[in-house]
Amino acid sequence: MQDVDELTCLLHAWREDIDSVPFPTFAELLIPVQTQRSAPSRPVTASVQVTNTTGWRDL
Repeated sequence: MQDVDELTCLLHAWREDIDSVPFPTFAELLIPVQTQRSAPSRPVTASVQVTNTTGWRDL
C-alpha cells in the first residue's frame, strides 16, 4: 500500500510541474498561401504490367 501512496505522490508532483508551465497561446494563426501545382508535362506510365492476379509480371 505504501508503494501506491508513493506513486500517487509522484504523479501529483509531476502533474503540478506540468501545470506550472503555461501552455503557449497564439493570438493569430498565420497559414501561408499554398501554391498550385501544375499537372505533369507527360503522362506517367508504368514500366511493368501485372498480367494476372497471382502477382506474376511480364518483364
